[in-house]
Amino acid sequence: MATILIIVGWILFATVIVVGLALDLIGLFGNWLILASVVVAWILTGFNHFGLWTILILTGLAVIGEIIEALAAGLGARTFGAQKGAIISAIAGGLAGSIVGTAVFPIIGTIVGACIGAFVVVVGYQYIVVEKQVHEALWTGFGAMIGLVCGRIGKFLIGIIMLAAAALGY
Repeated sequence: MATILIIVGWILFATVIVVGLALDLIGLFGNWLILASVVVAWILTGFNHFGLWTILILTGLAVIGEIIEALAAGLGARTFGAQKGAIISAIAGGLAGSIVGTAVFPIIGTIVGACIGAFVVVVGYQYIVVEKQVHEALWTGFGAMIGLVCGRIGKFLIGIIMLAAAALGY
């Protein structure tokens, strides 16, 4: 019976890790879920697997992942001429687009929806609020979309690094 519980526990652990990585791609709290699963596994195994240094390293990496995601979306929009409001619009549009895209087309819809959401909301903001010309608003929307994708990929890669750090844990 104990062996079955151990196997079920590790299967659950792996499932939570996969869900965490998927959440990274839609701009949610995936790396924090990965960290939480490692902490729970650490506690449930009587502090035998992983270690305090691993937990601290994973926490730092999760913070870095959030910073990368936020900076990439903002820098993409800013590089292509966005105002401060457009940066927030890119993040909000990307998140909304991810949710809608996931509901319509699971997996691929998440990324496509994020891109479309960031693009549409930033173009609308730049055109309506900032009163930029259509071509300028479109250009800024394109930059926001590229930045959003780069940020999500960066956050996902940090999640992979977190897994490697946990596997090599101290």
